[in-house]
Amino acid sequence: MTKSDSDSKIRTKWSEDRTIMANERTFSSWMGTGLGAIAVAIGLKAVFGAFEPTWAAKLVASLFLLIAIALFWSARHQACRTLERLQDNDAEAMPTKSFTRLAVMMSVGAISTGIIFWQL
Repeated sequence: MTKSDSDSKIRTKWSEDRTIMANERTFSSWMGTGLGAIAVAIGLKAVFGAFEPTWAAKLVASLFLLIAIALFWSARHQACRTLERLQDNDAEAMPTKSFTRLAVMMSVGAISTGIIFWQL
């Protein structure tokens, strides 16, 4: 094996490690976007709290909560798919169980928020 072949393999390994880290940052960003959708739902409920009929404001807020849940699970799905295609070398990838655990916890939070909305 020549020196250039060795350098090329090292660069490929580093590239995969950078992609793993970028995947985790992308997952985090999508989680933040989902939290933003929850914030919009809370804001709508606060702004349109006195709106009649009240079920309409709650329905629109619930729509944003459903969007948040869809974002959480879409981010999880994409992050896991990307990790399956890569091998970690020097960087230690976050386990796919962690992506799933976070998506579950965020979804439970969104559902709990919806339950509280409908109780008000």
